[in-house]
Amino acid sequence: MTKLLTGVAVGALLAAGGLYTYHNMHESRAHGGETMHDIHQDTAPATQADPAAPGTVEDAAQFLAETEAEIGDFGEFAAHTAWVYANFITEDTEYLVSRMSAEATELQVRQAGETARFSDTDLPLDMRRKMTMLTAGITLPTPSGSDYAQRLAELTTRMSSSYSTGTIEIDDTPVTLDTLEVMMGTERDPEFLAMMWNDWRAAINPAQMSQDYAEMVEIANAGARELGFSDLAEMWLSNYDMPADEMEAEVERLWGQVEPLYEQLHCYVRDGLNETYGEDVQATTGPIRADLLGNMWAQGWAPINDIVGIQSGDGPGYDLTQLLEDHDYTPVQMVETGERFYTSLGLDPLPETFWERSLITRPRDRDVVCHASAWNLDNEEDIRIKMCTHVNAEDFRTVHHELGHNFYQRAYRGQDMLFRTGAHDGFHEAIGDFVALSVTPDYLVQIGLLEEDEVPDESADLGLMMNLALDKIAFLPFAVMMDQWRWRVFRGEITPEDYNTAWWELREQYQGIMPPVERPADAFDPGAKYHIANNVPYLRYFLSYILQFQFQQAACDMAGWEGPLNRCTVYGNEEVGRRFNEMMEMGASQPWPDALEAFTGTREMDGSAIIAYFQPLMTRLEEENAGSSCGWE
Repeated sequence: MTKLLTGVAVGALLAAGGLYTYHNMHESRAHGGETMHDIHQDTAPATQADPAAPGTVEDAAQFLAETEAEIGDFGEFAAHTAWVYANFITEDTEYLVSRMSAEATELQVRQAGETARFSDTDLPLDMRRKMTMLTAGITLPTPSGSDYAQRLAELTTRMSSSYSTGTIEIDDTPVTLDTLEVMMGTERDPEFLAMMWNDWRAAINPAQMSQDYAEMVEIANAGARELGFSDLAEMWLSNYDMPADEMEAEVERLWGQVEPLYEQLHCYVRDGLNETYGEDVQATTGPIRADLLGNMWAQGWAPINDIVGIQSGDGPGYDLTQLLEDHDYTPVQMVETGERFYTSLGLDPLPETFWERSLITRPRDRDVVCHASAWNLDNEEDIRIKMCTHVNAEDFRTVHHELGHNFYQRAYRGQDMLFRTGAHDGFHEAIGDFVALSVTPDYLVQIGLLEEDEVPDESADLGLMMNLALDKIAFLPFAVMMDQWRWRVFRGEITPEDYNTAWWELREQYQGIMPPVERPADAFDPGAKYHIANNVPYLRYFLSYILQFQFQQAACDMAGWEGPLNRCTVYGNEEVGRRFNEMMEMGASQPWPDALEAFTGTREMDGSAIIAYFQPLMTRLEEENAGSSCGWE
């Protein structure tokens, strides 16, 4: 669902102002993100309609028509307010977005409460789906009453601003997070890495953020209970066309499919780090030290490919970052190249306003939210991206990802307002990542970045596959544990005094990593991650990684590709584009299995496409790890 940058997700309410953030490198970009998110003291208190006066089907139709019109009108205002805040972080814009957030929350809670009139009404499927979206689609609900919405907006705005404006001192110079992210991937001095890692977690004002987060959870849980859910965890998990407990079990099933590949990757990487840094820095057994993995959150390990990558044949054969630099690419040219991929599939070009209004590089004169994100401000043609783009391979792929959100937003604009979103939130993240999988040597040749004689033969694919696994397979357990931590917090299984301890217990359980330095009791390391500080549900990213490989396998089958799946690009294939667009045009108008089936022919999410894609690498890793003590228990 759509969400607001302050952290109060306004769900369906902001479908007309869709914002999607990326999860990976640029976290103040948060490289999200893809993914976008959330007052008025005099607003009348939100009240729930009397459930004793059930409504008819005709009443429901009128209610939904009025509600969707209200969503469209307020959503456009909210999106513009959030855009201004994200691009000009000042006390004044914080005030504006905080006030808007409270109004949005009150409106959303009121609309959700009014659906109670129709809980026992026999409604057509599409109308029932809309009612469910109005109740379960709020990321942070509040109890009835304007004071709660005001307080929640204050809390979430403060957490968001603490994250986005945080800096650390290096050589007496303030350094922002997007620069720190690059340095975490390039620096190799373990003491310096530990210093950056630790100082960033102190820069977010963790003591205050932890208190704010605990109060936010208390308010939002009360709001969820008022809407009929046991807690916020059940509410979040109710957005997937199945009962919440079944969805949680589905996540564990999917993780179980891919976990063996992760364990082999972890084992091989740990041995490589041990060889580089020695036993005193990284032991050959147990967890991996988080700051050595090339990423501020240890969620993607591709930056240390130079240490742990696999050399096969003649090696990778090319360096995409170097190719971009050699061809004098600019950030704008990277975005133009990404657009051409989508238009090569037969999709319409981006509107001129995209180029006039997007933020593609970090301004020099002001604080901005650098987290990579895609925006739809009017639910029609005013689509944009916001990135502090660097000319490198990571951001080249991020551009392809973010534009996927924009092309998806445009595709479903003909649907009813509540259906103008992804089939489920993982679809929105998977669209662009599926396209980014087509950034293959053949694609680079077609766009003139690589010469034919520079294309490595298939003997080099293990090296390329390893680099991709360091990005995508390393990410999978991180994506699972992020919301596992929050679900347990929302259920009261993790209390505020144990926030940080439980965070690291889950990180070790799922990822097999450990902090480089001892964590103090008042640390709030979860808040050093954009999606926690800004309250963006994270399950979407895990699901998107499952789906993108399913999409890739289906698209390459459609294209008649007969070679290795990792070599397939669908650039220029309009038949794939036609089927792809048919799925995107559905938005959320049908249950997600229908949308999945429209493109892939199957109704079940399945991690087997990941295993098929990486099977040659899995075999190689098992051979290399034969003499190692894998696992971290």
